[in-house]
Amino acid sequence: MNTTQIIEKKFNNLFGNLPELVIKSPGRVNLIGEHTDYNEGWVLPASIDKCSTILLRKNELEYSRAYAYDLDEYFEFKLEQNQEHDGWKSYILGVTMEMLHEKNNIGNFDVLITGNVPFGAGMSSSASIECALAFGLNELFQNNFSRKELAHLTQMAEHHFVGVKCGIMDQFTSLLGKNQKALFLDCKTLEHEYIPLELGDYILLLCNTNVSHSLASSEYNVRREQCEEGVKFLQKLYPNILSLRNVNEKMLEKYQELFEEIIYQRCLYVVQENERVKKAKSALQYGKIQILGKYMYKSHQGLSTLYDVSCEELDFLVEATKNNSQILGSRMMGGGFGGCTINIIHKNEVDPFIEQISPKYLEKFGKEMTPYIVQLGDGARIIENQIK
Repeated sequence: MNTTQIIEKKFNNLFGNLPELVIKSPGRVNLIGEHTDYNEGWVLPASIDKCSTILLRKNELEYSRAYAYDLDEYFEFKLEQNQEHDGWKSYILGVTMEMLHEKNNIGNFDVLITGNVPFGAGMSSSASIECALAFGLNELFQNNFSRKELAHLTQMAEHHFVGVKCGIMDQFTSLLGKNQKALFLDCKTLEHEYIPLELGDYILLLCNTNVSHSLASSEYNVRREQCEEGVKFLQKLYPNILSLRNVNEKMLEKYQELFEEIIYQRCLYVVQENERVKKAKSALQYGKIQILGKYMYKSHQGLSTLYDVSCEELDFLVEATKNNSQILGSRMMGGGFGGCTINIIHKNEVDPFIEQISPKYLEKFGKEMTPYIVQLGDGARIIENQIK
């Protein structure tokens, strides 16, 4: 049996029926534009070939049932009944409750979740689960949400049920990504443009620190609050400012002495990163991936020194690439405090680099570094549809 047949058999054993829908929704990489999305800025992500997969079916019970195949965990819940859960259960409840709140047009269902997006690696495994479920429920109960609306709905699930005040990049990319394309996204207007990601002899290599970014959720919210504090201060001087997307470096520098230093640094990083994203997009359009790589390095420097969301392990992996002419760019990816670096590396250099850096990383930090070669893939999609 292939993998799909195995999980369909498990679904049938658990719930007494085969699924009506099989949905895949991808994780994502982000070439550049970290922590800019919740500041109404610009990002340059791409959906990848690693996906969350859900199997879904309506049921006639008075409650819904969910099973995480890879964790071997099961739970039941009633619609519109507040329940406290963490981890993957929060994603299921959050999406379900948000969809009920928006249209109140879903019934009970059975869902099995599996996938190959690594947890805690900065590839947005949580968003891929949320988007897969939202996309599936939308189809199963014929709610006619657009993909953009589903992106907003799943973002609100993170805000209200997971407790992370995230931007919309992860959800938008999982739902609207396209194979072999990077997504240049304006996170305020949701206007977007697909940019061919043509790397030639270079590929994307992710190096997972295997550091659990346990601080990421709480510190993520702190960074957002610090940026909002900076905007409130600037609004006293420039009343037309609505977010950091409306700010440039000269405006910050003019009043630097009046800022609390940490707030100034946070705002400076976001303003500079927005400009880097725009320049990186232009470089990619013209096939100048060496220039894209230089902006990635500058992005990491800002994330580490101004935004303070890197860690020793991430900095070590980025630093290890700088004297390698076969690596064009490297930076931390995701919320920070762990997870992966993303590297643009020549395909012939992958094995030598991994063989060189892995023992050094193990010796210094006492843990393994896990490499992932990722390719781009399509956004959320139906794999099987047996709805009658």
